[in-house]
This record gives sequence, C-alpha cells and structure tokens, in this order.
Amino acid sequence: MEGFSFSTDVRIRFAETDAQGIAHHASFLVWLEVARVAYLEQHAGGYQAIRERGIEALTTEAHLRYHRAAYFDETLTVAARCTDVRGARFTYEYRIERDGELVADGFTRHATVDRETYRPLRVPEWLAEAISTAEAPSA
Repeated sequence: MEGFSFSTDVRIRFAETDAQGIAHHASFLVWLEVARVAYLEQHAGGYQAIRERGIEALTTEAHLRYHRAAYFDETLTVAARCTDVRGARFTYEYRIERDGELVADGFTRHATVDRETYRPLRVPEWLAEAISTAEAPSA
C-alpha cells in the first residue's frame, strides 16, 4: 500500500460478524490494535518491552471510516504507520484493504504515561528513534 511500509493480515473470525456474516464495526478497532502491536513488535521490540521500561501507551482517540463491508472468513490487510510524534503523543494511521480494495481507513491517537502514576511522559528518545527509522522513506 502506497505510503505504508508496514502491514499485517487478519482473517475475519465468525465471532467478529453479525447474523449475516458481515464483520461487526467494533471488530475493526481490534484489527487496528493487532496491526499496532505487530508494528511495535517489528520496530520497537514489542509492546511488552515498552511496558517493561515503565511506560504505557494509552489510546486517547479512535476514528474509522467504513468504505465496504467485510465478511466472515475473508482475509484483510491492515496497514499501519506512526506519525506526529510530539511530546507525550503520537498518532497511528491505518488503511484496511481486501485484495487491493479499500474497506476502511482511520487513525488512533495515543499518549505515553508513566506506568505507575499514569502521568504524561514524553515519548522516550529510543522509541521516537525506532518510529523515525520505521517511517523513513526506503532508498
């Protein structure tokens, strides 16, 4: 997907659909999280590694725009990129496709906080550098 250097596939489980076999709108948020966790695993040592350093990354906002229905047993590709890393905040943008066709797109916003106090904490330099490296244009 143009503009995205990371993606992961999800297969729609029956439990994620309604009686007609159409993916429930809330399932899309779960798939965004799947992509976010996989992104962090590939580029920053994983979400658990972040937590072990005393940091939590809380979701502060989520936005999705649905373009097409998705159905039981289909495989979707969820692309993610991390942008706008400033202070204690950062944003992920997403694009969900089925065989190259746009199904949904959106973003989530996050804030890093101290794991003990839940007070805002600047995105650590090592994490900001990992994101910068991940998002650098390919040569």
